[in-house]
Amino acid sequence: MPDVSPHDDETWMLRALELARQAEQAGEVPVGAVLVKNGAGIAEGWNCPISTSDPTAHAEIIAVRAGGLALDNYRLVDTTLYVTLEPCAMCMAAIVHARVKRLVFGAQDPKRGAVCNALHLADADFLNHKVEWTGGVLEEECSLLLRDFFRRKR
Repeated sequence: MPDVSPHDDETWMLRALELARQAEQAGEVPVGAVLVKNGAGIAEGWNCPISTSDPTAHAEIIAVRAGGLALDNYRLVDTTLYVTLEPCAMCMAAIVHARVKRLVFGAQDPKRGAVCNALHLADADFLNHKVEWTGGVLEEECSLLLRDFFRRKR
């Protein structure tokens, strides 16, 4: 996989933010995800558990499922997943099982984040795949989108 510059990370995170806004317009929690391989976007997703009546329909799961179909493989080797919010335990498990090489997220989730906050699944010794990760890419924009969404809900 070619070296990825911070500029590339920001470019893909901007796309994930666009997807998060689509989720928000649909009345869903605004989280978006983009799966990239060899510098090209191969799959996308945004939160849609409410509209699909599917509790597993998080942005990351939608993108990982679409990525498997795009590559015709359940292993997403040498891919990078960009997501606007630190993944939860369910999503992190899917990312690990899919063998995503690298995870890049925007906002941290101190209460439910399973990368480096509530849980540290990216570094868990019991897992047979280690996901490289970078957090805080466009963190302020990602956090603000979520804060504004929940402020309006309350």
